[in-house]
Amino acid sequence: MTGNSDPLSPRAKLAVTAGKAVAAASRAAGRGSGSVIGGKVALKLDPDLLARLAQHLDVVLVSATNGKTTTTRLIAEALGAAGPVVSNALGANMPAGITSALAGGSEARYGVIEVDEKYLAGVARDTDPKCIALLNLSRDQLDRAAETRMLAENWREGLAGSKAVVVANADDPLVVWAASSSPNVIWVAAGQMWKDDAWSCPSCGGVMQRPGDDWFCGECGFRRPTPSWALSGDHVLDPHGSAWPIHLQLPGRANKANAASSAAVAAVFGVPPQVALERMYQVQAVAGRYDIVQFQQRDLRLLLAKNPAGWLETFSLIDPPPTPVILSVNARGADGTDTSWLWDVDYTRLTGHPICVVGDRKLDLAVRLEVANQNFQVCDNLDQAVQMSPPGRIEVIANYTAFQDLRRRVGN
Repeated sequence: MTGNSDPLSPRAKLAVTAGKAVAAASRAAGRGSGSVIGGKVALKLDPDLLARLAQHLDVVLVSATNGKTTTTRLIAEALGAAGPVVSNALGANMPAGITSALAGGSEARYGVIEVDEKYLAGVARDTDPKCIALLNLSRDQLDRAAETRMLAENWREGLAGSKAVVVANADDPLVVWAASSSPNVIWVAAGQMWKDDAWSCPSCGGVMQRPGDDWFCGECGFRRPTPSWALSGDHVLDPHGSAWPIHLQLPGRANKANAASSAAVAAVFGVPPQVALERMYQVQAVAGRYDIVQFQQRDLRLLLAKNPAGWLETFSLIDPPPTPVILSVNARGADGTDTSWLWDVDYTRLTGHPICVVGDRKLDLAVRLEVANQNFQVCDNLDQAVQMSPPGRIEVIANYTAFQDLRRRVGN
């Protein structure tokens, strides 16, 4: 499905023009990128606009609790080898933001779209994707998102009978349960470091058995499927057993897993693993994540972690002690206002790191660190935290809106 053979109607063109104008006004007023408000206005004028904008594209949808922005970027880079790509690269992943992104893609061949977990089924209906990548499901935004089992059930119902090729993580039982309703699934052994949301069987509620990397339910027989793609150390194993080296500028095992899933997606579109993985090397940072910036004559590496699974992965990639660490947590609408998830994060992994704490909910975090017997200081702001940090590159870990605050402060 390539080439825009069905041009937009006058109503759709008006909606696109109005949306772009509102977005531009929002940017001029310093209110952010304007993609969400622009998309909302456009959809108000033409409720079917998202479907119209996607009709000439081969679409990939990417959904997960963690890693979807990075994986979307990696897939977009890989598919660029086969033709022009339009993508919501800044992470506006609900229908309004997706609509804004696709409005700029009239000449594109591929649409690579990150989708919020709650909206996946609806966006899939509108965009008729050729491929859907499902990476993981874990607890996040406890006051907004459904319980993880409910999200998996929504995915399972929404994707039942889908014509799309589903590329799914075989190591996450919730993802496997969700994807198993689809007739065409490619399983990827991408790993699962955080397991605390998948100890009960999503099929029958029984206790999951997890010997080594395997998993199964001893009561109903629901079990890990045999993967055709796998992450193996620094290589991706394809369905033929060939090992392709992963060379990324992005740090950590989680990003190698993202690359493995991205290579499997690229292959659906005929892009060979070697070409896809070589193109992924070009990605240095994703919407500011992993950027190293200079601030007050210090190097700061900016890392996003917004839920227990994300913090666990982030702790695994920071430099070892005594590297200084700054932690920042907010609890605004985009973060979820419930901070009880802090108690699910194993902060003992920071033992030996000098820690400074900032952000709207720095006292919530301070209590958690006190219980974890960590050495930390509570600071008024980033400037003070940097001044109080001992020498060396500083690892700065923040949740969503705290991360945006930090980027503005450092001019990134």
